[in-house]
Amino acid sequence: MKFQGSVIREQGVTFAIVIVKKHIIDNRSEAEDAIKTFMPVFPSLPIVLMAQDSQGVPTYFGRPDIAKFMAHVPLQSVPWKEYTIA
Repeated sequence: MKFQGSVIREQGVTFAIVIVKKHIIDNRSEAEDAIKTFMPVFPSLPIVLMAQDSQGVPTYFGRPDIAKFMAHVPLQSVPWKEYTIA
């Protein structure tokens, strides 16, 4: 499975952000399962999920401090990369 994500280091914290469909973030159980799915790709990093609504407005799910921080970061400044889960 291929997905878009990024590893970001900001203010001494390194974390991963992964793009998912909005319905995943809207369902807490699915969001938690998704984070577990991405853990092997980003071992020992906190993972935050990001989805956009139909207007392109992002929503975040994950560690509250990171989600709050990312809400103020322009998406075009995130260095997205394609990853693969075997």
